[in-house]
Amino acid sequence: MSYFQSRGLSKRHIMSSSIPSHPRLEPVREPVLIPEFAVSDWQASRIFYCDILGFETDYFRPEEGFAMLSFGAAKLMIDQIGEGRTFGDGHVPLTPPFGRGLNLQIRTRDVDAMIARLQQAELPLYLPLEEKWYRKGDQEVGHRQFVIADPDGYLLRFFEDLGSRDLPG
Repeated sequence: MSYFQSRGLSKRHIMSSSIPSHPRLEPVREPVLIPEFAVSDWQASRIFYCDILGFETDYFRPEEGFAMLSFGAAKLMIDQIGEGRTFGDGHVPLTPPFGRGLNLQIRTRDVDAMIARLQQAELPLYLPLEEKWYRKGDQEVGHRQFVIADPDGYLLRFFEDLGSRDLPG
């Protein structure tokens, strides 16, 4: 059953013209989407993110098992399950890997330096370094990227921008 079906709504209802239109909202130009990961050990997660990956701790509340982290303009909250606010009603991950079906893409200037740090810490990559080109309109944008799993299994895709090029052919 889909999210909308569980609330008694059909696709036809959602797509109908009975939903009022709204003027386009102007987005805020700073990080406004900040994921919050429910983690099994916030201190281990903080060590992984800060000491190994190079995130910085903006602030933390140890009594709640909470920390706000940043990596350049990227932001991430980590929150200890069972401390502070924990969302119940089936929204708390119970078994790793947490975040199934989700990966966060984070831009970095140097994927090679990050991989070297991960190798030094003897942490395996979830997906190895690759060069990947994605179609965007009539061009392609390129990434050098890899994926690492955090201590709870959340997937992080770090990428280095390769610019754009015309579509082949």
